[in-house]
Amino acid sequence: MDVIEVVPGLRMLRFPVGAAYLWRDGRDLTLVDTGPVGHGAAIAQVLDGVGVLRRIVLTHWHEDHTGSAAELAERYGAEVLAHPSDAPVIRGEAVGAPFVLEDFEVPIRAAVPALPPAPPCRVDREVDDGEVLDFGGGARVVSVPGHTDGSVALHLPGPGVLFTGDTVHNVGGPALGVFNTDRVRAIASLHRMAALDVPTAVFGHGDPVVGGAGAALRRAAAAFGPDPS
Repeated sequence: MDVIEVVPGLRMLRFPVGAAYLWRDGRDLTLVDTGPVGHGAAIAQVLDGVGVLRRIVLTHWHEDHTGSAAELAERYGAEVLAHPSDAPVIRGEAVGAPFVLEDFEVPIRAAVPALPPAPPCRVDREVDDGEVLDFGGGARVVSVPGHTDGSVALHLPGPGVLFTGDTVHNVGGPALGVFNTDRVRAIASLHRMAALDVPTAVFGHGDPVVGGAGAALRRAAAAFGPDPS
């Protein structure tokens, strides 16, 4: 696992597949996503040297984002938050909707290494669009369905940071994420995030954009024409 300082207060935890993000408010820590199974101990080494984990926010249910959530939630007693549509999958009470792959995504998916399923994890609080979470000066939940039914982004207006989850990736430039359950809804969600004028954006896959992220997102959304919503 690589640890990368993005902007003051924000670290990227990069895994062989995907990434999680650690936000620091003094000694209070918020973890956005947790990576695949097997990375809990490495994440704990970072957390224990920085502060106290107060909450884990899960952008969606996929195993590369929730794999270490149960382990870390148990270890620290941190509050776990997720959207109501994905919370039952994270808890192990339901099965998530499958991908609907575009033709160009089939070989990409075939090349992605299989990951172990995420163990069921409690979700203490279900959060929906417009709710403001108590970190980063007020983190607004932005509902961005399409990658999964309950995908969320997090917008921190004060520091100007957007956590996109997997709705957007930055592999060769910010673009619509792959492996969606509903591509049309995902495109609408990309347009919604592109309307946020943020300098910094961080992604489930790919490098952060520090400076000019809003413009980059608008270019990505413009490739699909008008907002389909």
